[in-house]
Amino acid sequence: MQLPLSLPTVMAGINQTIMLALSMVVIAAMIGADGLGSEVWRAIQRLRPGDGFEAGIAVVILAMLLDRLTQSLRKTRQ
Repeated sequence: MQLPLSLPTVMAGINQTIMLALSMVVIAAMIGADGLGSEVWRAIQRLRPGDGFEAGIAVVILAMLLDRLTQSLRKTRQ
């Protein structure tokens, strides 16, 4: 099976979509959505910067892992 020439562009789009979704989790928590960002938002509301930083770092680490995963998938298919 041959992969289309547009695969690098498609994978870059998937990567950017994942990053955008992870950046929106805290904003979604501000309007009442549960999920990854709710821990960050709850810590901010309770004036607990350490807890907020910890939850924020967890989101950043998840974003980094997913970024590396999508980049490695793109490189293995080229």
